[in-house]
Amino acid sequence: MIDSISQTAGEHRHDFGQQAVQAGERRTLMVVIVTALMMVVEIAAGLFYGSMALLADGLHMASHTAALGLSYAAYVLARRYALDSRYSFGSGKMNSLAAYTSAVMLGLFALIMAYESVMRMLHPVTITIDQAIFVAVIGLIVNGVSVWILQGGHHHHPDEQDHHAHEHDHNLRAAYLHVVADALTSVLAIFALLGAKYLGWNWLDPLMGIVGAVLVARWSIGLSLVSARVLLDRQAPQALLHRIREALESAGGKVTDLHVWSIGPGIYAAAIEVQRAQKGSAAAFRQRLGAFSELVHVTLEVTES
Repeated sequence: MIDSISQTAGEHRHDFGQQAVQAGERRTLMVVIVTALMMVVEIAAGLFYGSMALLADGLHMASHTAALGLSYAAYVLARRYALDSRYSFGSGKMNSLAAYTSAVMLGLFALIMAYESVMRMLHPVTITIDQAIFVAVIGLIVNGVSVWILQGGHHHHPDEQDHHAHEHDHNLRAAYLHVVADALTSVLAIFALLGAKYLGWNWLDPLMGIVGAVLVARWSIGLSLVSARVLLDRQAPQALLHRIREALESAGGKVTDLHVWSIGPGIYAAAIEVQRAQKGSAAAFRQRLGAFSELVHVTLEVTES
């Protein structure tokens, strides 16, 4: 006998809360505006004062402006298409698609930064150091404010909800890591300019541009791997799979097939086959699965042992 059930009763909806404004949407928009303004200032200053580290920081911020804008667009589109029946499991994966695209963009900007730094190392230019340091410090302050905004105004101890959002919302995570990486690049620019000012190490400026490019490239690879797991329907974390299996088997079943995959930030769909023992029942299995708030769409097949 096969008893197929679903986690939800009646007619199925597949929006799974994606039509609501997400926690990071407004924060991301604010940071997009702030970052875009600072990007223009840093690129202009880098070209005018001849600082490769400062120009690299501005280019880095340009990539972040584009990526953050893409993240904000993904939030808007996810809400717009949340109730569109053409999306079998809702629009939640737009989040990861935007994050993956952002990672690719970062990789391209890392290559540009590395190329320009090598060119400046081979063909040095005069740096107007004091003005460049001033602009780099302003950039660092702006990045610090952006980090604070994305944390929701928490200085050091974001609450559990914010931690959960950063963990599963790839858009919010991308935005947060973008500005943190920007802050690190600003620090490198300031360090390079100080070295040139007080020690005469002009070669330090393009070298820090290369270091910044490496940091951006590494971050790009990490984000692409995380977001690609969702886009390719990779199995949910082992901890969640173990909890599901344990819950069903403690209710008198044997899990013979288990597929759980992400369909949006912090939410999963599942297709499960359970072999029922004498003491097991479909109602008991439904009750156990109902305790998993992260499972928003479940198809359970119960067979006789």
